[in-house]
Amino acid sequence: MTKADIVNEIAKKTGVDKASVLATVESFMEVVKDSLANNENVYLRGFGSFIVKKRAQKTARNISKNTTIIIPEHNIPAFKPAKTFVGQVKGDK
Repeated sequence: MTKADIVNEIAKKTGVDKASVLATVESFMEVVKDSLANNENVYLRGFGSFIVKKRAQKTARNISKNTTIIIPEHNIPAFKPAKTFVGQVKGDK
C-alpha cells in the first residue's frame, strides 16, 4: 500500500477531500520524522512506537581491499508494533 492508497482509503472512509487528507498525512509524517531526529520516541497506543535505536561502534572489513574500517556509533529509526497489532496481523482473535 502506498501513501496515495492510504490517502484514498481515508478520504473514502471519512468523506474528507483528498487534499486535506494528504496534508494531514504529510504533516503526521513530518512530526514523526522531526521527533525522531530530536531523539524523541513517538508512541501510538494500539498501533506501535516509532523509536530511536542506538547502534554501537563496530569494526567492519572491506574484503576486496583487505582493509578494516571503523563504523562510528549512530542512531537509526525503528518501529515496534503494539501487541494488539501483532496479534491482529497473526490472525489471533
